[in-house]
Order: sequence, then C-alpha cells, then structure tokens
Amino acid sequence: MDTQFPFGTHVNQLDSSDGSRFKEIWDVIKKFQKETPKSKVLFIPLQFSAIEVFNDSIHGHVEMHPLLVKIIDTPQFQRLRNIKQLGGGYYVFPGASHNRFEHSIGVAYLAGQLVQNLRTKQPKLNITDRDILCVQIAGLCHDLGHGPFSHHYDGMFIPRARPDLDWKHETASVQMFDHLVKDNGLETVMKQYDLQVPKDLTFIREMIAPPMKKGSEGREEPVSLDSWPYKGRPEEKSFLYEIVANKRNGIDVDKFDYFARDCHHLGIQNNFDHQRFLMFARVCEVDGQKHICIRDKEVRNLYDMFYTRISLHRRAYQHKVNNIIGSMITEAFLKADEHIQIKGSGGKTFTLSTAIDDMEAYTKLTDCVFEEILNSSSPELAEAREILKRIKTRQLYKFLGQTKAKRLQEEAAPQKKRIRNEEKFIEVTKEMISTWKAELAQIAPEDGLSPEDFEVIIINLDYGMKEENPINMVYFYSKYDDTTAFPIPEEQMSELRPTCFSERLIAVYCKKTDNRSLNVAKNHFDQWCVRKGFQVGDTVGL
Repeated sequence: MDTQFPFGTHVNQLDSSDGSRFKEIWDVIKKFQKETPKSKVLFIPLQFSAIEVFNDSIHGHVEMHPLLVKIIDTPQFQRLRNIKQLGGGYYVFPGASHNRFEHSIGVAYLAGQLVQNLRTKQPKLNITDRDILCVQIAGLCHDLGHGPFSHHYDGMFIPRARPDLDWKHETASVQMFDHLVKDNGLETVMKQYDLQVPKDLTFIREMIAPPMKKGSEGREEPVSLDSWPYKGRPEEKSFLYEIVANKRNGIDVDKFDYFARDCHHLGIQNNFDHQRFLMFARVCEVDGQKHICIRDKEVRNLYDMFYTRISLHRRAYQHKVNNIIGSMITEAFLKADEHIQIKGSGGKTFTLSTAIDDMEAYTKLTDCVFEEILNSSSPELAEAREILKRIKTRQLYKFLGQTKAKRLQEEAAPQKKRIRNEEKFIEVTKEMISTWKAELAQIAPEDGLSPEDFEVIIINLDYGMKEENPINMVYFYSKYDDTTAFPIPEEQMSELRPTCFSERLIAVYCKKTDNRSLNVAKNHFDQWCVRKGFQVGDTVGL
C-alpha cells in the first residue's frame, strides 16, 4: 500500500481525534519510520484533525474547525457553561436555562456562514482562509468576559462595586482570550493552522472589542474611520469588522444568534429571518471603504430585527420581575463582595469585584457563586444569604409602578413638532436616584418608610443606537445594480415605521412586602410622581 504525505510533516502533529483514519495513518507512519532514516521522516498535516459536528438547538448540525474545537476544550471557554445567557431571567422564564456557551458556538457558526457567503459571491474581495478562521474565532470568543449572571454582573454589580472603573465585558473578553491562548499554548497551534501571530491575534481582539471613544455627551461611540484605526487588517477589508460586533449600525451575527436563541427559550415569536440577511448581504464600496450592504427590499426585515430587539427588552430583558431579581442579586453580591475569596495568579486572592483584574481568578467566577453564598454558614455572608433566599422563595421586592423620565409639560408640544429624545428625557445620575429615594420616604415621614425601603431602577429602551434610527446607518443596493450602495432617505420609507427610537422609564419597588407597607409605599409613589411632574398611572410605559 502506497500512502503519500506532504513533505515537511511531523509525526507529533497528528491529531488522534480522527478515529479510524488516525489508526490507518499511524500504522503507515510506524512502518515508514522503520524503513526511513530519522532525518527524512515525513509528517502528517494538521488538516487531518477532525472537524467536529455540534448539534445546536437553533442552527442544527454545525461544523466546527479543529482550532475552534481546541479553543472550546479549554477551561476558559468551558466556564461559559455556567453563565446564564439571561442572568436572573431563568427565575422568571422557566425555559431561559441557556448559557453563554451555546450562544458563543452559534455566533462562531453564523460568522463563518456570512463570511463564506461573501467569499463565494464576491471572490474579488480576496477573503482568505485566515480571514474566515479569525472571524470565527472572534465570534466564538466575543463573550468570554461575561461575569456571573451576565449583564447583572457587568452592568449592575461592577458599576456599583467599583464606580470609578470604566470597565466593559468586551474588555474582559479580550483579556480572557489572551489568557486562554497563553495558558493553553495555542499560539503554536494557531501557527500550524497558518495563522500569522501576532498579527491575527490583534485582528481577533479588534473584532471582539473595536476601538471606541467618548462622545460629546460622555457616551461611547465608534472612532472615526477617516484615519484607519485598525492594525489587524488593512482598510480594503474594513467589512470584516462588521460581522461579529458591528458598531456602525448594530447589525451583526451576535444579535442574529441571541435573537433566535433567546426567543426560542423564552417562548417569544422571532419575526426576524437572519437567513435572508445572510443570503442578500453584499460588500459595496462607500466613500473609499468597503461595507456590508443589503438589498433595498430587505429594509422591512431589518425593521423587524430592531423591533424584535425592543420587544425582547420590554417582554424579557427589562421585565419588571427580571429587573428586581437582578437588583437583588446585585445587592447580595455587594454585601458578599469582600468575603468571597478567589485564588488567582501568583497565589494572590481576589474578591467578587476584583477578580476582573486577574484572568486566572476570573476563570473561576461563574453563576456558581450564587449557590456558594446561599449554602454557606459564614456569619459574614448572612445578609447576602438572606437576600438570595428571598429570591429562591419568591419573596421579591414589590413593584410599585413606573413613570416616564420626562416632564409632563413637554407632552404638551404640538404633535407635528418633532422633539428629539435628549430634549425631553431626563439624564438620570446616581445622585438623583439617591435623592429620589429620600423624597419617596419623606412624602409622609410618619408612615415609617425610609429611603432604604425603596429601590429605583432606570430602564433604557432603544433600537440599539440611543435616540437615532439605526436604519439611517445602513447601506442598500438594488436588484439592478449590486455594486452601488445608497442609504434610503426617511421621506421614502413607509409612514408606518417607528418615529421614536428610545425611551427612558423609572421603575420603583418596595423592599417591604407586608400589605400595609405596600399600600403606603404605592401612595408615596403616586404623590411623588405628581410633585415631580411625572406621569402617573398603571398604564404608563406599557
């Protein structure tokens, strides 16, 4: 039997995961070694490593490149099995038991689908195998930095535990990715799969956490592309940065997966068909840069996508019970913070809030900390334990009502006059929330309610770009000319489209749950709304 192998192949690089093929090749190698001088032993390419198939609940049977499988089979990635995608949402929606693990695999798959489709349709884009693999790795690793209960930790706990720290989970994702690569010796493996280190590592980091800047109002916004800010790929491949985390208009495969996955597990209808986007996506040049564009007839499908986003926020992510469970988890974590000790690099110990400073410690921090606190007997954790027990036994803080964060007199503006959202919605600060709690308690001091008895949560709802219409940032092409991109002017869009793209609500809760306290607290809330000039009523914000 003659078996030919490429010159330069090293025996030790054969991956045993290939099953029967491995045995066949290995027998040939052993025979060949006996008959061939050691200096001339040929060797097996890594391409013999098996592509593994995952049976995903959303996308069906998906193939994963061997390098992706090696990343999946690391402690840093496996950690995502124990981080709920919807945080405390599982305590509200019994089906929301899915984790960041399967979402990340789904994003890697869709990233590969989109970039492969672009290469097939437009070979002149010169999309390489390296490009495809890097995009898939970025999709796979984009959520490595999430903490326990996902956004409850990232968006609620850390800002309160470390208010002076400007930290985002995307930053931690890049740090965890670097730690994963180093801790598992994957640089060598990446080179064997023809990735260029460190250039491709830089490219992957930039796709996970694109460079951002502070805007005029202190909000983060994408850096200007007038001067090309990226180092991983040149400007002619700018479209690759719009696949995993698209900061230009928010349309990316991350959303495609979590819309489909979250709707499936929540039991909510998903009106957006991401397969149509993958089918009609093309790259066109706009002002010297290449952007992913979509057929003009798909504008309604995109509005469905953004409507799905706002619907998920209203019905699930910002559900009044989900919000208060997240607030209670945050409160418990704050009380437990200094008493949870996590061993990190160099033998140092870190707390719940400082584990983000050390990726070895952060790898050990998952949703399991909830049960660790709940089942502890430590007196230092007694207060935190009691709060978590209230979640388990459904003794939650009670919802008093919500109001819009804007003054009533601004409602009197003529209907035809367009009022920008930033002119009518109040910018709420931490100091304002503390003041509001005191005001709620002082409505009638004799009722015995204190500021600590109230919880105020700000709910920001938008289509993904604050008060702006994200469709204005999308480029389209027509059936008759698929090389020329253009925006669709608002005056040409359907009159039935949304005209307001953000809303800010103030939700107020009471920590006391007895009937008397709740009745008194509800009266305080109603009077407070009247005094502040806010809307009052059970249907506000519905």
